[in-house]
Amino acid sequence: MNFNKQKTDIMKHIKILALFFVGVFISSCESDYLEPALTSAVNGGNYFNDVDELNTAVINMYDGLQGVNSTSTNDNKATQIEFYLTEMRSDNTRTKSQEGEAAQFEEYAVEPTNGIVANYYSSFYNVIFRANLVLANLDVATGAAATRIEAEAKFVRAYAYFQLVRLYGDIPLVDSVISPQDTDVTYTRVAAASIYALIKSDLATAVAGLDNTYRTRASQAAAQALLAKVNLTTGDYAAARALLESVVASNNYSLEASLDDVFYNEDNNETIFAIGYIADGLDSQNFSAEWLNAVGRTSGVNYVTNDVIAAFNDFGGNRGASSFRVDADQPTQHQVTKYLPVGSDPTTAGNDWIVLRYADVLLMHVESILAGANETIDPAALASFQLVRNRAGLPTVVTIVTKEGLLNERRVELAFENQRLFDLIRFGVSQEVLSTFSTGFSATDLLLPIPQREIGLSNGLLSQNPGY
Repeated sequence: MNFNKQKTDIMKHIKILALFFVGVFISSCESDYLEPALTSAVNGGNYFNDVDELNTAVINMYDGLQGVNSTSTNDNKATQIEFYLTEMRSDNTRTKSQEGEAAQFEEYAVEPTNGIVANYYSSFYNVIFRANLVLANLDVATGAAATRIEAEAKFVRAYAYFQLVRLYGDIPLVDSVISPQDTDVTYTRVAAASIYALIKSDLATAVAGLDNTYRTRASQAAAQALLAKVNLTTGDYAAARALLESVVASNNYSLEASLDDVFYNEDNNETIFAIGYIADGLDSQNFSAEWLNAVGRTSGVNYVTNDVIAAFNDFGGNRGASSFRVDADQPTQHQVTKYLPVGSDPTTAGNDWIVLRYADVLLMHVESILAGANETIDPAALASFQLVRNRAGLPTVVTIVTKEGLLNERRVELAFENQRLFDLIRFGVSQEVLSTFSTGFSATDLLLPIPQREIGLSNGLLSQNPGY
């Protein structure tokens, strides 16, 4: 399959879709709390008359994940700002200037009024609304088409909820479309366990209803890998192992020869699920510019910490050269280069955001076998671990994998892919590592604040996380 053509076709479809959907948003009006509505003359409740029309809403979900290449915090842009909430709250990255809202993340001093935090929250509820809209109109599709569409919508919804629940903890659960007429509907936070139950149910449906046709849309392997990560998060190691071994057994994915090939040659054999961008100014991204000193000589975000540079020196093999480089304008600074922009204008880059790739699957496979223990000599775990290290130019035969060794390996392999914070939490060492890294860190910093705007709109029904 020509995956580059597939991605371009999807992007063209998104542009056409914009003629029908000017956008979906979460209103700032009190009566519209968590009630995003289509902002065109087309009514979301009666637009879908057949499967072709419903497929436009399917594409609209991916448009929501893609977000808007914009500097406005009112635009839907969760994927493009995710590094602030993840990497910059770990020991991997920081700002250069320590100015503005961005510095709140590295200093563990995030305010409930932080616009980046609010945008991420509302943007992913926007995506959930788009998925719920598809699911509410499934009756216009039949047979295999209905099965596929339901599976795609539930994969997207599960992914959105997984990001939200890990960052904000207990959150509102919205599993159906809220119409503008539902003015009496209000939502409170529900236990994270209930969110995880919905995520697992949605992903089980996705696994059953998808194949492996796509890399920039939901696939069976993407659903299996994501569900495995969910199961690792909730401690269900046996279920995670079975899912990961199914991805391996499919023989649809393999490690690229070098890390450069993963990020510079899109739609490659290692990519399982990526959020697609193209360098046309409309469906492009700007996080590449943010990381590559393209917004000013003294400002800049997601810059590399000395701590992670030391990790690359100790465990990274050849991966450092593919992951970061010295800033030519400021030799004491190092900038992320995993996502080099295509073309001359990094502010309209077309680099896809890779959510799941095969190296992650192999390392999760090791984690599922380790199952919370401190070490393992299981041959299957050693084999998966060895494959990743071999690609990094570290061919020494592995005879044991420790919990610390696996965490270190995940750090240097998946650096700057927004995995580090979640790994530290999942491995149960976040407080130890981050309090050593930063004197500003406290246990309550593991969760972000519920945006103050949302608490206000709920008339106090939403509570705030401790420490804010």
